[in-house]
Amino acid sequence: MNILIIGESINLEETKIKFGEAHHYMLEKDHREAERFVLGNDLVFDFILDEDPLQVEIYADKLNSKVFVNTAKISLAALSNLAHHHIKAQLFGFNGLPTFLSRNVLEVSVLKKEDETHLAETCRALNTDFLLVEDRVGLVTPRIICMIINEAYYTVQEGTATREDIDMAMKLGTNYPYGPFEWCQRIGAKHVYELLEAVHEDTHDERYKICSLLKKEYLKT
Repeated sequence: MNILIIGESINLEETKIKFGEAHHYMLEKDHREAERFVLGNDLVFDFILDEDPLQVEIYADKLNSKVFVNTAKISLAALSNLAHHHIKAQLFGFNGLPTFLSRNVLEVSVLKKEDETHLAETCRALNTDFLLVEDRVGLVTPRIICMIINEAYYTVQEGTATREDIDMAMKLGTNYPYGPFEWCQRIGAKHVYELLEAVHEDTHDERYKICSLLKKEYLKT
């Protein structure tokens, strides 16, 4: 399978680790350059559409193209509403934040019920299990992990525990692969902050209100 990656080198490496070397991969870091290669590839993984959602227009005339777009910070429905033209490409949402693609199960969403069959066929071709979740900002896993990270920042801000103690307690107590601050470093404070901001705007749930200490670190990035 020919797979176009739109994003950074780290996204290409994570995709290769996830789906193996049997496929042919191509990397483009800019949507304007990537647009001319969409139709020439069997599949597209767009890791950076959430940074510039209006670029969804490059998929408007790409009939039969299958495209996974990173919907951790913006839903498929919101992307479709931003488009000035009908999107002819088949869009699937996926969790494209750093560290998450390498999980055993691919977390995905669809905009229309009839897309589920095509999603299942595509995941079989990629030899991956998948979990279909609701098309909502934050999906499931990113929303939970980023909320835990935010709570950890509140704990440090209140002086209850150090970052090192919290990381150790979470790994030993919950068997998480990383502590909240280790996870934040791997994901990136920018992604964590922006995801929480998007979820809070979508839900108005106080659980996602961003800790000022996290905001301070975000502003330094």
